[in-house]
Amino acid sequence: MNVNELTRDDWLRATFPEWGNWLVEEIDATVVEPGNVAMWWLGCMGVWLKTERETNLTIDFWVGTGKRSHPTLPMTDQHQYHKMSGSRITQPNLRLTAVVIDPFAVKHLDAYLSTHFHSDHIDPYATAAVLRNCPSAKFIGPKACADVWKSWGVPDDRIVEVRPGDAITIGDVKITALESFDRTTEITEYPIAGVEGSMDDKAVNYVLETGGGVIYHAGDSHYANQFVEHGKRFNIDVAIGAYAHNPIGITDKMTASDFIRMGEALNAKVIIPMHYDTWSNFQSDVREIEMLYDLQAERLGYKFHPFIWQLGGRYIYPLERSKRRFNYERGFPDAFEQPGKLPFVNFL
Repeated sequence: MNVNELTRDDWLRATFPEWGNWLVEEIDATVVEPGNVAMWWLGCMGVWLKTERETNLTIDFWVGTGKRSHPTLPMTDQHQYHKMSGSRITQPNLRLTAVVIDPFAVKHLDAYLSTHFHSDHIDPYATAAVLRNCPSAKFIGPKACADVWKSWGVPDDRIVEVRPGDAITIGDVKITALESFDRTTEITEYPIAGVEGSMDDKAVNYVLETGGGVIYHAGDSHYANQFVEHGKRFNIDVAIGAYAHNPIGITDKMTASDFIRMGEALNAKVIIPMHYDTWSNFQSDVREIEMLYDLQAERLGYKFHPFIWQLGGRYIYPLERSKRRFNYERGFPDAFEQPGKLPFVNFL
């Protein structure tokens, strides 16, 4: 290697995405035991789901970024945060976490689901990679997402448009679209200029019924009393939702209290917070959920518990149902199995 010949493009190709093919190789190699379902956290609200029959789905697969330079223009009248608070100063949303998956290394995906059209929940690069490398994969989402995919050149026959109440089966997974409670999306301008759309056109929540359990993905929903109705319609095992600390004047994510209320309302067995990892201006300490849960669980008789994931980590349900925290593999399981071949080093 001659450093005098290295370029910025060389650096980008060698470094990004930061995990290279690691996660794709792990997903491909994972054998899901009967009666279980495996999941990986891709960042933000992104989840990869794999079943015992090797059905592979993603929800809100996103490999993008936030601000990359200091903005010089104020937010427009049409921006949802301006509508919410009157703020003109552009939000300083820097991406805090690594991109753990290379979308162009993905070869085995049956469906790409999006809950709504905000740019951290639907991604042109992931879309391009899946469209090219997974020829049978369907793109599933509400009308606004379908319109975005069409504008990006996804053929109509690859898109499945859903509204609350619609159901579709992909492999051994039944997917039901439900009402979204994402009031930020409700006040966001429709992504195609000149087109109007209702809330049901813009966003949905999903229930995924698998051989390993029922997974509920709430997208960016705020807390809503109607979670109770969803919990009565489906026997939910794992509920995933968006948690973060809202900046002043903004209500865009569930608080710790709201997140725990969601778990109780849905009658879930495990609740998993997401999204708090992503943006610098929405940073939060997820231990707040654990502390509030521990303070109330026995007294209020909660039948669920939180699971605190880490980005890129795998969670297998129900095999790991009792776990409350994820930890990466620490390595070196073969240490000192061949001590005669090692030089003696005294670290004491």
